[in-house]
Amino acid sequence: MAELTMVEALNLALRQEMDEDESVLVLGEDVGVDGGVFRVTEGLLDEFGEERVIDTPLAESVIVGSSVGMVAAGLRPVCELQFSGFSYLAMHQLESHASRLRWRSRGRYGVPLVARMPYGAGVRALEHHSESKETYYAHTPGLKMVIPSGPRNARALLVSAIRDPDPVIFFESKLAYRAFREDVPDDSETIPIGESRRIREGDDLTLIAYGGMLRRTLEAADQLAEEDGIEADVIDLLTISPLDDSLFTESARRTGRVVIVHEAHRSFGPAGEIMARLIEKSFYYLEAPIQRVTGYDIHVPFFAREQAYLPSADRIVAGAREAMYAR
Repeated sequence: MAELTMVEALNLALRQEMDEDESVLVLGEDVGVDGGVFRVTEGLLDEFGEERVIDTPLAESVIVGSSVGMVAAGLRPVCELQFSGFSYLAMHQLESHASRLRWRSRGRYGVPLVARMPYGAGVRALEHHSESKETYYAHTPGLKMVIPSGPRNARALLVSAIRDPDPVIFFESKLAYRAFREDVPDDSETIPIGESRRIREGDDLTLIAYGGMLRRTLEAADQLAEEDGIEADVIDLLTISPLDDSLFTESARRTGRVVIVHEAHRSFGPAGEIMARLIEKSFYYLEAPIQRVTGYDIHVPFFAREQAYLPSADRIVAGAREAMYAR
């Protein structure tokens, strides 16, 4: 077992799955010679050759469209789009073809395609490099939307995504890429897509987060315990679609108070769907209005104000106190 960053853990997942299954291949802009813009695919070209690690033109529609054709031929492509903000150019292929091929063919063709995309702000990137638009994909029938929060679950979820018979959009938080290390087992492991995890136990308050915001949420939970004596139950969603509402429903019924954290825009964001499910299933258990701590309804700002856009531990603490002390 080694201590790996998320980048290293993702590289391990790709290497092991490509070694295990010859139908798995990688394609995208600069994934071969350069090892990917964030070096997630580093070393794979030397190990597996240019027929399985394919440098493509700068054309996202071509990358995803080619991947759809590959799955029809029996392959399992893992395509990389350099930033999620570039994926809009591939939306036609994702929505009109990848998400519909199983339905259109009445089950004749599965679509074991993974589209990997770095997402989110916090690393001083340029315009179109910091978006958090997971709602686009979670809203699309036929697509699965996965967002790991750390090295170990990133490796396990990517393995699950590669083996899945349906198309998976796999968001990778740039904020978490090299922020910390975790023990990652040498042997391959999986986490079922559509299953959330409890990261911290508490009976006073439920905090729900995912991706790059999980660590900030855990920081807020520690601060609440130290300063207010509030013990928070922290839920890591891991998958946005299909959404596992069983764990946060149980937690909300037990604590009666909920705060949802994500860096996506507030309006029509994932928090809205989570709130709707909580109201449908747990309304009579709630003791205070559900709080949202999210990004704002603006384009992600440039460097000087980027951190002000993102939920911080202090903002999460403020939302938690609002939920705890509401009358």
